Amino acid sequence: MSAKRQSNDKNTGKCSKKDKRGESAIINPDIEDTVIQNGMRDAWKKKTSYSHGSIELDCEPFPHCKIRNFIQNESFAQSLQDELLQLNFNNKSNDLYKFQQSDDLKKRKEHHISEIRSLIFVQFRSWLAEVLGVDLEPTVDISCAKYEHTDVLLCHDDELEGRRVAFILYLVPPWDLSNGGTLDLYSTDEHYQPVSIVKSLLPSWNTLMFFEVSPVSFHQVAEVLAEGKCRLSLSGWFHGPSLPRPPRYIEPLIPRHTHIPRDENVLFEWVNETYMDPLYQAQVQQEFEDNSEIRLPNFLQEEKFKQVSEALRLAEVQWERRGPPNKRCYARAELQSIPACLKECWDLLSSEPFFLLLSNLTGLSLHYLAVGDEENESDSQGDESYAEKGKEKRNNQGGQGTSSATSSNKKKDKGPPMCVGELCRWAHGDYTLLHDSVEREFALDLLLHLGCKGWKAEFGGFTSYIAHDEDEELLTVYPEDNSLALVYRDKETLRFVKHINHSSTDQKDAAFYDFSFTYYE
Repeated sequence: MSAKRQSNDKNTGKCSKKDKRGESAIINPDIEDTVIQNGMRDAWKKKTSYSHGSIELDCEPFPHCKIRNFIQNESFAQSLQDELLQLNFNNKSNDLYKFQQSDDLKKRKEHHISEIRSLIFVQFRSWLAEVLGVDLEPTVDISCAKYEHTDVLLCHDDELEGRRVAFILYLVPPWDLSNGGTLDLYSTDEHYQPVSIVKSLLPSWNTLMFFEVSPVSFHQVAEVLAEGKCRLSLSGWFHGPSLPRPPRYIEPLIPRHTHIPRDENVLFEWVNETYMDPLYQAQVQQEFEDNSEIRLPNFLQEEKFKQVSEALRLAEVQWERRGPPNKRCYARAELQSIPACLKECWDLLSSEPFFLLLSNLTGLSLHYLAVGDEENESDSQGDESYAEKGKEKRNNQGGQGTSSATSSNKKKDKGPPMCVGELCRWAHGDYTLLHDSVEREFALDLLLHLGCKGWKAEFGGFTSYIAHDEDEELLTVYPEDNSLALVYRDKETLRFVKHINHSSTDQKDAAFYDFSFTYYE
């Protein structure tokens, strides 16, 4: 966090303090210049660029404007920064962001906060409504945010509850590109999905940015890389009539496939013999049915694990970036490019014997030779997934888990067991986000992590399971070498991979890998 700015006034007497408390916020006079106002109005209407004095408007990739020296009196800006830094901040962290935020500032009584609130809510809102030709409501959202080392706000469009214009007033120390924390703007494709960053705006002291909230206003706050610096800002939204939104684009599903024929010897060649013991399988199944998840360490035989790890580290695997960035950002292997031992491991996880092994380890019906559980009440309890267990905890005695009848009905009318998988590489900047277009259904997730020796939780890259529409985290799966994680989830359970931050680059191996498969009964 930056230190509070020191006032140049050496007189610390009562009279000086009183004068400072009575100081008014004065807006940049360029705002009230008729020539600038007319030029802005015309450019905004035509969606063209405009620059005059301290104001710069650009409409690519979407309309946004920068106003330098937004507060004319510098001493007021410094005192405002002091007041904001004394607020209580809440740590905010989920799939989309990590930073610190104050409560809503609408009712704060501090002098400088009250003054800037009045300036933004009344004078600036009136000017903005005139320039945009839009009726902006008196209600304005406003809060204060602190971004420090490794804090980030990933790609999103801001569209929510009638938001029409977003604004950010920066109160930052001297800042350059090496510090990170830029406001990045994305281009979009024919489906109104973000593609890539085409403009990065550097935060600057006493500069206000605003942009139109629309179906294409995708942006992010890049990760703050500087240590010991605080990216402090006031931000919020002006409300008004929303712009028309096109129909939501639905991504095509990744094709699923049934198991591939293989001899059962593939299990004995690849899998740690511990997990081939029927008695041990029964113990694993009981734990899985009790908890709906389990971690199996040293899953691959040591020699096979070394071969796969070496191939990932040394082989010329072709990796493709997966997007769009408002949903995901990581690298996926092109299967036709992977060496033989990686293909064999892929085939193992897709094979008929492995489907049967999973059935024995979990009690799920993933193979016709698996014990029929449809009418077995004890086995059907294994269908109670994390979201359901979370509901039980929240509702206490009022909660209900999945009944055996519900489980039985769920299993009826199913086709053959299927799976879908990826071989992924995870490195600095990678993540996945929760999004509405994901198909929610009962499924068994498998994660086999590789190349993550020494990986620390604070780097990110872990997989979090949460209940739909709730902040409660149900389970976290951390990367661990040669550890197989199995998690059973239902329609109310979602997952994401936490953004991998800059701290991970201190590692000798700054990336790790996983085979990520999902199986459907």
